[in-house]
Amino acid sequence: MNILGQNLVFTSFGESHGTAVGGVLEGVPAGVRIDVDLIREALNRRAGRAYPQSLPKGRGVSPRAQREKDEVEWLSGVMDGMTLGTPIAFIIRNKDARPEDYEWLKHSYRIGHADRTYQEKYGIRDHRGGGRASARETASRVVAGSVAQQLLKEKNIYIRAELVQVGCETNPAHFEEYISNIRQEGDSIGGIVECVITGLPVGVGEPIFDKLQSHLAYAMMSINGCKGFEYGSGFEGVNLKGSEMYLSDNHTLISGGIAGGISDGTPVVFRCVFKPTASNRKTFEAIRQEGDEAKGTSIGRHDACIAVRAVAVVEAMAALVLQDIFSV
Repeated sequence: MNILGQNLVFTSFGESHGTAVGGVLEGVPAGVRIDVDLIREALNRRAGRAYPQSLPKGRGVSPRAQREKDEVEWLSGVMDGMTLGTPIAFIIRNKDARPEDYEWLKHSYRIGHADRTYQEKYGIRDHRGGGRASARETASRVVAGSVAQQLLKEKNIYIRAELVQVGCETNPAHFEEYISNIRQEGDSIGGIVECVITGLPVGVGEPIFDKLQSHLAYAMMSINGCKGFEYGSGFEGVNLKGSEMYLSDNHTLISGGIAGGISDGTPVVFRCVFKPTASNRKTFEAIRQEGDEAKGTSIGRHDACIAVRAVAVVEAMAALVLQDIFSV
């Protein structure tokens, strides 16, 4: 499915090396002024052109991501910067697409990608950089999520994510060197993004099947390359005794701001694990050895650590989930 939400409904469309990627956002009330600076900042962070916390801009990021201008064209629902209350449609044109880099994929499948599964399921696929399965698709999520973040700010709810681990390295001061070394080896590495939501009142989320963490996990696991979701103490909680968890001064951090699937009024804290980029120089050489059709071709442009750019996408998806809940 390409649709998220029931009240604030976001539809994503477009392929990585097609004309454009874009989206339709329904459920935004009339009279909201669109903060284009907020959207531009989020898109720059997603592209690696701006990253204020741990890494200098562009470190470990795909060259294409940095060269795409990511200029948003509003097709409907916005006039003179103000929402009309009608469906908001927008596109971001792909101006640095290089479909010729992927001609060899008409007859080959990349390791760790959706090439084979798409072909087997649909009998046809867009081989140009993965089509819908490409991280390029997340640009439209960031635009829609930035609009949702603006609506949440009116409720004094704020969302901020950051990169907290790269491989086995947890010191942000060492991230740059760590990723640089991985890139020089022709390889890639995974990472962990932590997100903190503040200002959320008590009572957000429903029991059983509509728990707050269930909605967040559903959205995060839809992000390209996300391999795991945890909140509060998460998987580390297995090392704690019950008394250590529930009698601890850090009980708020351990619960993650959620109890029984409902927000408890403290900051909601969750983390997402992102895998190493499947395409890199080493995996590409392995593919080339399997068939003559891949020899002498280009690997395309890829990230040394996709978690760097996932930070803005995590924020966007969290915002879409929360605003959908508040739009009831």
